[in-house]
Amino acid sequence: MPEEELAARVADVLSVDAEEFRERAEADAEVIKDAIDHGVFDNPQAIIGLEYEFYAIKSDDGTLRRVPRRLLELIGFEKELGLHNAEMTTSPQPLNAYGLLAQESEVKSRLQTALDVTQSERMRLVSDALWTIPPEGEDATTYLTDSIERTIEGPDGTDQSIRIATNMSDSARYHAMANTDRADVAGMHIDAPHVSLEADTVMPESLITSIQPHYQVSHAPDLPRYFNYALRVAGPLLALGVNSPFFPADLYDDDATADEILEDCWMEHRISVFETMLNDPATGEGKVRFPRDLGTVEEAIDRIAADDTMVPMPVTEGERFDDQFPHFRRKHGTYWRWVRPVFGGPTRSAANARIEFRPIPAQPTVRDSIAFLAAFAGLMESLVRLEHPVVELDWELARENFYAAMRDGLEADLTWITNDGKETTDCLELYEDLLAHAEDGLINRGLSDEQAAKYLYPLRRRVRQGVTPASWKHDQVSDAVADGTSLPEATATMQRQYVRRQEETLLEGSFADWIGD
Repeated sequence: MPEEELAARVADVLSVDAEEFRERAEADAEVIKDAIDHGVFDNPQAIIGLEYEFYAIKSDDGTLRRVPRRLLELIGFEKELGLHNAEMTTSPQPLNAYGLLAQESEVKSRLQTALDVTQSERMRLVSDALWTIPPEGEDATTYLTDSIERTIEGPDGTDQSIRIATNMSDSARYHAMANTDRADVAGMHIDAPHVSLEADTVMPESLITSIQPHYQVSHAPDLPRYFNYALRVAGPLLALGVNSPFFPADLYDDDATADEILEDCWMEHRISVFETMLNDPATGEGKVRFPRDLGTVEEAIDRIAADDTMVPMPVTEGERFDDQFPHFRRKHGTYWRWVRPVFGGPTRSAANARIEFRPIPAQPTVRDSIAFLAAFAGLMESLVRLEHPVVELDWELARENFYAAMRDGLEADLTWITNDGKETTDCLELYEDLLAHAEDGLINRGLSDEQAAKYLYPLRRRVRQGVTPASWKHDQVSDAVADGTSLPEATATMQRQYVRRQEETLLEGSFADWIGD
């Protein structure tokens, strides 16, 4: 899209009256509450879904590559923040043996097609949490921060200066974040150990990719019970899934040594990138955060309606069921919490209240990704049904677990309450209890013992071996540096090795195949 046309679309977005938008979102919230009272958002059984993000590389050298928009349309993927990003959203399925198989089969079939098509373009989609090799002939800093200004005639007839990120997708919403009068409440920077990057747009957020399991509750008023359990499992599941200990080498401070970077790096930098890019550093709680417990479903709705409006997007009439509350639906797009409630659906019969679980980074293989979907869904089923005592774990401890997992992965000191009411910080006790309940939840939904165990095997293997994708990466780089390799070269070598192993296992293997005996 020509830059002038994109700038004009951004100006249209910025012309939306923020106060009127907020009022309409609050009115929409009442529509949802009334529908919940009438049972519209109830389902006969739990439903699952998955969002799966990728980035593209050149297949020969692993450097980041921009994906042509026509190619995304051809392979049926959706554009994401950066020109190198692509996203797949699966069709919702009932939580049972066939539903989980359908989720896995859909991911594999669509991904196989995408890999076949992109191969002809000498390109490959990668499932990884944070890319580390910038595009050929470019550095990461420039790629992430490059932007231009265009002066156009705004809707009111006056000249308006619009900043456009050079390597960002042509979604007006993304670009509007840097041009709205609310932009000053976003950090627009990355702040991590030995990394400090300032930007004029939210483009640096495109460093990161994730998987996002969805779990639809059968009875909407019960959503808070599931939500509060989801907060307690967020830290332990994140610790199992960590996959981003390193940044592109040129983002590190000039005076940071390789040993310091290896010693101080966090196992999941994706968490800090998202938070520091979009949170106001001058305030205590930003828009991206670990949310507090919920008491009622009405409270969940009110939180979204009352959340700070980053970009009051224009709303057009549509024929979907959730177009009955279009401002609320738009506002939800910038309601960034690591666990968040969602209310929507294309038709009245498909209307649902669901939990979107956002802590998990993109994983090495499809089977690992499906393992996290199965584990999360199984836990939601079992913990709520059995009234597991971990829901009594103090919220502050649940939050501490989350950020400890971000920093240290499986080596984090996590607190858990086992099924017998015992508080423990023992890693093996924690995961024995957690994964046993995930398995119980799957079996309760009709999976055989063998099927449930197979879905959870990749996660059990990580616990037994004490290895995560992040620690695998860290070991690769640490060993190379100890042998005299520079950090940039060691990181690039590790990244290419990650891609090679993924080529062998993405569709049919798992990260457990990388670990060895």
